[in-house]
Amino acid sequence: MANPNPPPLDSPQLETEDGETAPACVMTFNANDPSGAGGLTADISAITSAGAHALAVVTGAYVRDTAEIFDHISFDEEAVTEQARTALEDMPVSAIKVGFVGNPENISAIAEIASDYADVPLIAYMPNLSWWNEEAIDNYLDAFRELLLPQTTVLVGNHSSLWRWLLPDWAGDKSPSARDIAKAAAEFGVPYTLVTGIPLPEQFIDNVLATPQAVLYSEKFERFEAVFAGAGDTLTAAVTALLANGHNLQAATSEALTYLDHSLDAGFHPGMGHIVPDRLFWAQTDDTPPDGDDDSDEPDSAEPVPALPSFDLPTNGTKH
Repeated sequence: MANPNPPPLDSPQLETEDGETAPACVMTFNANDPSGAGGLTADISAITSAGAHALAVVTGAYVRDTAEIFDHISFDEEAVTEQARTALEDMPVSAIKVGFVGNPENISAIAEIASDYADVPLIAYMPNLSWWNEEAIDNYLDAFRELLLPQTTVLVGNHSSLWRWLLPDWAGDKSPSARDIAKAAAEFGVPYTLVTGIPLPEQFIDNVLATPQAVLYSEKFERFEAVFAGAGDTLTAAVTALLANGHNLQAATSEALTYLDHSLDAGFHPGMGHIVPDRLFWAQTDDTPPDGDDDSDEPDSAEPVPALPSFDLPTNGTKH
């Protein structure tokens, strides 16, 4: 049964005993990705960049490189539950992010945990699962739709992935809009849907936050002439952390999309496959000396510190 009154999306941060503001805690359920492209690596980096503290629950592990996913090894639901509940009994959580968790049993376990923390916003990301076998995909999507969507505050996914999942029998002359997808998600209790990668003319893509009744926010970006791994996890983790830090949903969406755009623009090629977003782009500095002076052994203490890119971190960013 869907919650008719979704939890508020403004989560005040806690204050420590000495009066300083502590980072909000964000719990993320996701698989480990040994390539560092997505999964928990993406979540932890993005959550930290947005000024929150990541409580990372390992649900399994990908067998993959930067080019493709070959397999996935799932943890059992007891291991997932024990990790999460142990942390939750110790620390207050301001938001929960759910990525790929491997099997229906883990989905069920996470849904049960989420039901015990119904006042905490849950942001769910549905990735492209085309690397998996068809029966496993169907079982996973069915469980996610029936068990987790009714507890989801914001559903995030690429336009084509959400279309195939939520509107498999779409018969319109045009592809479904973000509101069409939001309507389909709302039938399972999801109040807000963030649809990414909507194709637009002239090499642009749109990203739209919608409800069945309205478009709440949209922003288009020029399509990169490259293939990235881990973009969806990065965006969803950033949205989750920004909500935990007290941003309203529209502001969190705008800031997270800007953060993703900078991460992709600064992306790098660690292997022979796809480009990986640089989620710590804001920590990089330009080491080129001014005026072309490359021969200096010692930095000039009088020179100003190079400016960081124009991504505004929350007030309790990664200064801790």
